[in-house]
Amino acid sequence: MTIVTRTARLALAATGVAVLAACSDNGAAAPPTVQPVPSASVRPSTAEASPAATGTPDLSAPETIASGLDVPWGLAFLPDGSALVAERDSGRILQVTPGSQPREVYQVTGVDAGGEGGLLGLAVAADYDKTELVYAYYTGADDNRIVRFRLRGGGQPEMIFDGLEKGGRHNGGRIAFGPDRMLYVGTGDAGEEPRSQDRDDPSGKILRLTPDGKPAPGNPWNGSPVWSLGHRNVQGLAWDDQGRMYGIEFGQNTWDEVNVIEAGKNYGWPEVEGRGGNTKYVDPIVQWRTDDSSPSGAAVAGDTLYVAALRGERLWTVPLGGGTTEAKFTGEYGRLRTVAVAPDGSLWLTTSNRDGRGDPRDDDDRILRFPAR
Repeated sequence: MTIVTRTARLALAATGVAVLAACSDNGAAAPPTVQPVPSASVRPSTAEASPAATGTPDLSAPETIASGLDVPWGLAFLPDGSALVAERDSGRILQVTPGSQPREVYQVTGVDAGGEGGLLGLAVAADYDKTELVYAYYTGADDNRIVRFRLRGGGQPEMIFDGLEKGGRHNGGRIAFGPDRMLYVGTGDAGEEPRSQDRDDPSGKILRLTPDGKPAPGNPWNGSPVWSLGHRNVQGLAWDDQGRMYGIEFGQNTWDEVNVIEAGKNYGWPEVEGRGGNTKYVDPIVQWRTDDSSPSGAAVAGDTLYVAALRGERLWTVPLGGGTTEAKFTGEYGRLRTVAVAPDGSLWLTTSNRDGRGDPRDDDDRILRFPAR
């Protein structure tokens, strides 16, 4: 597959040379293949670990479990199997249970929705049974920030991390508790590329925090929240059953990326987009043309990584044991934002056709559920 650095892309554009992906005998672009996946960098904690979901989702049996939503973005599951869903523009958090109408359970105040900002990622505390805490990443008047709160009682949220640069684009926003029970945060460069390579700037990074919002013990740089750097706009975080972490990232004009995330590693932006072959930076295990992907959420079920694509309007399946990626539902549901595996092993998938860039249908935006086999 062709390797293109950012500098090379500019030179090619100037000379009018088109950079093409590998082609099959019939002239169609060959599906991207998966590069070898390194060994696990973070092992699951054995303390009160949640049981892993079993089975694989049946992608031939979709069920619409919610419709008429206002740009659903974050999605996280409660212990009872219901889901919390964040509406980006309204600031509402809805509880969604199959067979019931979604109901509002919380309103995040101070959300400044505009461009790609708003109420973004959600995460449920690893010890929710004890604390009942829910975490949210959102764009405020001056910055992007993370708060936590309890659904019951309607109290004011507690700020645990703020000062993340906001912009009309590249606000990051995905948050998730990892198998080590720390809070991981995907941030964007807020449209200012040099931030991604500045280790003292949390923008364009993956952060690793304690549940209280402090730099987690064992981070690569003592006292720093930064776990990895050189990212453009991290929109998806997922782990496999070996504890390996995957980060999903928007490219600029050429390559979108699936990266295996390891502590202290540099993923190259803005010096490299896609595979650069420079040992200073980590190459992605998968890269797609931006027209085919613009990936957002990610989830692992069994030995497959599922990646939701916005511009590409498809669900990518990535075989983690190696092989060829496959596109599912191309154009069938429109823009796809978030994908998640429920406690029962079913796969949930949200559309994002009302985000100002899609072509809304009468029942958009929707949440689809694919049962476990």
